[in-house]
Amino acid sequence: MKLPQDKNFACTTGLIEDLGLNTVCQSAKCPNTFECFGKKVATFLIMGKNCTRDCAFCNIHPGSLEPLDETEPDRVAEAAQRLGLKHVVITSVTRDDLEDGGAAHFSATIRAVRQRLPDCTIEVLIPDFQGDEDALRLVLDAGPDVLNHNVETVPDLYATIRPQADYRQSLTLLERAKRIAPAIPTKSGLMLGLGETDSQVLQVIDDLVAIACDIVTIGQYMRPSRHHPEVTRYVDPRAFDELAAAGTARGIKHMFCAPLVRSSYGAERFV
Repeated sequence: MKLPQDKNFACTTGLIEDLGLNTVCQSAKCPNTFECFGKKVATFLIMGKNCTRDCAFCNIHPGSLEPLDETEPDRVAEAAQRLGLKHVVITSVTRDDLEDGGAAHFSATIRAVRQRLPDCTIEVLIPDFQGDEDALRLVLDAGPDVLNHNVETVPDLYATIRPQADYRQSLTLLERAKRIAPAIPTKSGLMLGLGETDSQVLQVIDDLVAIACDIVTIGQYMRPSRHHPEVTRYVDPRAFDELAAAGTARGIKHMFCAPLVRSSYGAERFV
């Protein structure tokens, strides 16, 4: 990765710090942070820095949870406006401690950005809300332009990689989103290098095709620290091209597959 060479990186970092916001770019140690911040692009992480879950692949750890900050939606909107964003991505830590999983806070943030930037497109990367359909409806009613929820890995690895999540529950969320708001594209993603096989990955793609998922991202898992699971394989870039072709042939409208692809990376290209 190339280090930042212009003032935009410092400008973006300074603005985020000035407004007291979090980004998944920094919290998850995303390898694309330098590039995205240099382009004045960031994925906002709302509802605190700590999570109620402890997924093995993730650099965001559980810890003391903060009460929701009612000013956060407006601060995200201000940051988006000051950065001059045309596409805003909003995600969150998982907040199983909240009755609605934070759905109302997502809704408020979407509406705040829309009020300040009516021509800006908005993508939300949401948790599973523990299967709560009313919480999902609350987010969809706010009118995001893309609804993203990642399956992250193949179902056989959930017990070790996502022990507090449920693969079928994630598929059900995406299926419900398409049924409730068919005009809003759905999106999901997963990582390679956690111990999956190629045939298992193709089965996940088939599962996403079956629920009419519109966009699928696939990238290489990279170990955030020595405390995280080891990388089981580094996938040849040509294999990512083959997966993209396979997904398109099966019926996925947009496949974005490459080693450094992350669910929010280059998100604006699909809107």
